Amino acid sequence: MRLGIDLGGSKVEIIALHDTGQEVFRQRMETPQGDYLQTLLVIEQLVKQAKNYLLEHALAAAETNFSIGIGIPGALSLKTGLVKNANSVCLIGQPFQADLEKQLGQSVRINNDANCLAVSEATDGAAAGSQVVFAVILGTGVGGGIAINQQVITGVNAIAGEWGHNPMPWYNVQEGQGESVPCYCGHTDCIETFLSGPGMLNRYHLSGGLAGSVQELVLRAGQGKVLEEHFMQQYEDWLAKGLASVINILDPDVIVLAGGLSNIERLYANVPDYWQQYVFSDQVDTQLVQAKHGDSSGVRGAAWLWSAE
Repeated sequence: MRLGIDLGGSKVEIIALHDTGQEVFRQRMETPQGDYLQTLLVIEQLVKQAKNYLLEHALAAAETNFSIGIGIPGALSLKTGLVKNANSVCLIGQPFQADLEKQLGQSVRINNDANCLAVSEATDGAAAGSQVVFAVILGTGVGGGIAINQQVITGVNAIAGEWGHNPMPWYNVQEGQGESVPCYCGHTDCIETFLSGPGMLNRYHLSGGLAGSVQELVLRAGQGKVLEEHFMQQYEDWLAKGLASVINILDPDVIVLAGGLSNIERLYANVPDYWQQYVFSDQVDTQLVQAKHGDSSGVRGAAWLWSAE
């Protein structure tokens, strides 16, 4: 029995999977904002709930019959073992794996949440059967993960797929109303500051927009509001530029989108039209698809970390 945990910016979710991929338990709790110790406690509570449920329903023979995989919005440094590059900044510099293994009393496997997404969708999701898959999380941050033949690629620096902290390619400063936007990583105008939910809304407001949420922005564009429609076209072009730079390097069969912004249906028709002009090829056969398992892809991929490795 595999337990998978997705530690997100707003929620912590756990599922239990059989070897067949059948889901038999799911639970989620709010992420304690900015509180590392409380985050550890929430994960411990969820693991206890899952184990108790599985034992009470005779779905596991003993408490030792569980593997635990965790997806986090960052990575473990291969140099120090501490968390780095996390947009949940309370995790940065913490011995997360050591603390959690001590708290849970067993080994855990940890990987970037976008890597978990890539494994999930390449194994039994929207990109099942594809050789090279690039998985994107468009949410509170912008993450990326790579799966080749259903195996996650972590990289020698544990940053494979981290396209969100490259500069926006082919960027015309007029597109951003001439203002540089700082990123939590210390640089300015990273792809994440354009394409994440908060980044998208911020740049929309810089353009003079008044909608209070991404959902309202998209709705107003669909109603034919000129400013919002123009901004959505600009956003689609930004997304196309960012993904085209990935295609030029990785040349994936499929790009899978997950996260809250992946529910914007117009992206799948419009972005491939935009990226044609930026990809260094006379033909672009890369598919852009939505994650089959939605916001559960990351947590499913975390559960698969033990078999994937």
